[in-house]
Amino acid sequence: MVSLITGAIGLGAAALIVWLVRKDRLHVNHGFGWIVAAACFSLLGFAPGLFDEVAVRLGVAYPPVLGLTLAIVILVIKTLLMDIERARLEMRNQRLTQRMAMLEAEIKQLQRVVQSLARDDSSSGATDGADDFGETECRSGKLAG
Repeated sequence: MVSLITGAIGLGAAALIVWLVRKDRLHVNHGFGWIVAAACFSLLGFAPGLFDEVAVRLGVAYPPVLGLTLAIVILVIKTLLMDIERARLEMRNQRLTQRMAMLEAEIKQLQRVVQSLARDDSSSGATDGADDFGETECRSGKLAG
């Protein structure tokens, strides 16, 4: 009876993971690992003697120790992979923040230049031979986009 419950839980977990991947709530790269874990739960639930047989063939005296050891190793690997991904995202976020700050500084500098040119142009009152109607239209934004 326990093997049926464990197998059903594994199948339910696999179905949930597939649903989460299809709804874009879980990235495919992460979903694959979880589907493998759910498949292992199902396999061990429907065939519990299989795990005992593998443990005996590996020379493990008490089969549940092999399961606990594998679980700890998998959790450590998963934690390591998550830390690597988090570090990569932090570095990317830091680079994007720096790039945004540089672009903002460049925009402010360009705004100062434009304001300075506009002040110089309006204070001189002279035209450089350009048609006043066109300049007025461009400055007011009527010809822009």
